[in-house]
Amino acid sequence: MTATSVLRVLPVFLLTMASASQATAQTTSPTPEQQILRKIYRELVEINTTVSSGNCTEAAEAMGRHLLRAGLPESDIQVLVPPGATQKGNLVARYRGTGGKKSILLLAHLDVVEAKRADWERDPFQLVEENGYFYARGSFDDKAMAAILVANLVRYRAEGYRPQRDLVLALTCDEEVVSLTNGVEYLLKNHRDLIDAEFVLNEGASGMLDKDGKYVRLGLQAGEKGVLQYQLEVTHPGGHSSLPQKENAIYRLAEALVRLGKFEFPVNLSDTTRGYFARMAQVESGQTADDMRAVIRNPPDPDAIARLSRDPFNNATLRTTCVATMI
Repeated sequence: MTATSVLRVLPVFLLTMASASQATAQTTSPTPEQQILRKIYRELVEINTTVSSGNCTEAAEAMGRHLLRAGLPESDIQVLVPPGATQKGNLVARYRGTGGKKSILLLAHLDVVEAKRADWERDPFQLVEENGYFYARGSFDDKAMAAILVANLVRYRAEGYRPQRDLVLALTCDEEVVSLTNGVEYLLKNHRDLIDAEFVLNEGASGMLDKDGKYVRLGLQAGEKGVLQYQLEVTHPGGHSSLPQKENAIYRLAEALVRLGKFEFPVNLSDTTRGYFARMAQVESGQTADDMRAVIRNPPDPDAIARLSRDPFNNATLRTTCVATMI
């Protein structure tokens, strides 16, 4: 038997919130405008834009062609590629209004998280509609939004719509990874004049319909949690497996992970999250609505906190979270 002389075990922790990767499909006959959207959506989803083997430039150019065919001037459509990063292109397009007010920036990202074919029941880069849902990598985050923004500009052009503000569309690369070619940072640093705006509409919030298609709520994201990663490294001189020592790097790490798993950050509500629970209590019903009202009291009701914390979204709204993501 042999044993390594040093055990090196590395877990990584991520403080974050995640979203689903499905988008609700159309269940009735689509209108002509929705057919255009679906065509744009399918094309964008089926372009691989992962960091390992994908191409954001291809996706940016494809979306630019839709805007060009719709009648936007070629001079108002640009694919901006960082030097030395030919596959990291970003689309910036300007839909010109009357100029009465400062621009609005419409922002979405083109890149997607990695998708190994072996991990997927279906081809992750083929859009599939099944049981009222669309399935594919990026079907929700964030190509649904990107496709909608492009389709909206196409429709505005067809209808001759002239807003008071210019609408600036920016579809960027490398949002999903830590990268030197992050599209937003690149545009801010090198082409800020093209995307300068009074405010930005970005991903993050969402809406909700009831079972009859009636609007229930529309979320507005007023802030976003920061993300901080920690890496724990446990080492020990080791020894022969037939003569184990009481000290063991793996066991020490395991004990640390168990402690982390049991740890819970205290409730910390901002004015924004207090307002969220106050308004959502009007949308929810029964115990959930009562609990939302109870957590914003001073002091908050501990039983209400415990019940709301069972839901991952509510739990992450109530407090900072920390979870082991890799070992």
